[in-house]
Amino acid sequence: MASCGGGGGECHQSHCQRSEEDGGAEEETRERVASLSFAGDSPTSSATGDGALERCTKCGETVAAAAPRAVNGLCAACFRAYLFGKFKLAVTTNAMISPTDNVLVAFSGGPASRIALQFVHEMQCISLKNWDASKSQALPVFGVGVAFIDESAISIGPLHEMNKVIAQIRSIVSTLSPAHKELHIAPIENICSTSSNDGRIRLNELLDSVTDATGKEDFMKYLRMLTLQKIALDNGYSKLLLGSCTSTIACHVISATVKGQGYSLPGDVQYVDARWEVPVVLPLRDCTAEELNKLCHLDGLELLQLIKRPSNSINSLVSSFVARLRDENPSRERTIVRTAEKLRPFCFNKFVENTYHEFVPSRLRCKFQNINNSETALSEVLCPLCGSPLSEPEVQSLRNIQEKTQTPVENFAAHCCQSCSFQILPKGAESLQQFYTVLPQSVTVRVTDGTSDHSQLGELIDDYLLVVDDDDDDGT
Repeated sequence: MASCGGGGGECHQSHCQRSEEDGGAEEETRERVASLSFAGDSPTSSATGDGALERCTKCGETVAAAAPRAVNGLCAACFRAYLFGKFKLAVTTNAMISPTDNVLVAFSGGPASRIALQFVHEMQCISLKNWDASKSQALPVFGVGVAFIDESAISIGPLHEMNKVIAQIRSIVSTLSPAHKELHIAPIENICSTSSNDGRIRLNELLDSVTDATGKEDFMKYLRMLTLQKIALDNGYSKLLLGSCTSTIACHVISATVKGQGYSLPGDVQYVDARWEVPVVLPLRDCTAEELNKLCHLDGLELLQLIKRPSNSINSLVSSFVARLRDENPSRERTIVRTAEKLRPFCFNKFVENTYHEFVPSRLRCKFQNINNSETALSEVLCPLCGSPLSEPEVQSLRNIQEKTQTPVENFAAHCCQSCSFQILPKGAESLQQFYTVLPQSVTVRVTDGTSDHSQLGELIDDYLLVVDDDDDDGT
């Protein structure tokens, strides 16, 4: 078994050193393959009966397999190289990580975030090996940090279970060496207040104000993103890496369509999302949850079991629907995501500044340098809650409201997209006022900054407009 410094990232251990005992671990990995099979796969074994032999469709190696096909027709090593290759291709072609970056990996303990952390670690190992072998050592090695959001304040599980989970996370991160990785554990209530007790009160008050089950789930998702952004900003990270995979994005495509978020949907399904202060990248976008689950099983990666609150939201219904589609045809998830890819992305879905293209192969640089402004036109107003760009009718409605005298609460509500207005914002005036009062400052300041910026932008544009006077037109 090769170290992550070579062999295309075929490192099955949590460290990067080659071990003489890898032969036993490799044999154990091959035994795990016997219990894995993709739904709908057809037999391709070279022999029948007990102890059937199956040949890998890529390397041609023959392995024993109890199931008709091992892992989509690939042996364990080729299957792992296949997934790592997709991850690395996404990172390279979209300039997600440069040598000068400091990357924060959002870790939840599930298969997707676990694989994302492992693959980023292995890419860092490769960079370290290349840096050690380089004579000039001109390019630095990117840094990696890990962030976990502690939701015990709103969890239905006992506190000691969360403490156990945090201890497991510390153990997992400590095994990822060489290169130290800082672990950041942030209680989600800290986004509401620096005081833990006050933060819990404000957080629970916010959630109690949202009566819609779907709106409450979406609002929690936004608070998680704000917490991750705060961790990244406070600790000097330049990229935020999420473990969103094909299955997750496919569910989001359908649920966003159902909730009337079709206009902003293209911005959520791309590899890069730079609308946030710390850009968000999705290197696992081309990997399905089933593939990631099986790789975790093959590599024996430790996963966390978190107690989830039962839900009857639109998101839960869509997840069940997509799961049924996947059972009928495993390629349905990829079809959904590929369909959404055809929508025109926004300007914040590409890196166009800070010389990101300098770290991309020359044949791909035109993808980042030659950007037509007409193709990336974007309404410059973002929803302060979810960050979605407002559609033209929403922007026009906002302008009409801003022309009238209003309170800060009314101004904030006017800036929210239709989906957030319907599912998250309280309906009564008093309830809305109280909701606005306990919102995190990082949310309310968006409207203040955004209104100021757009006003200044309008003044700058007016200075350069040419006024045509019809009375002075002599017809020439």
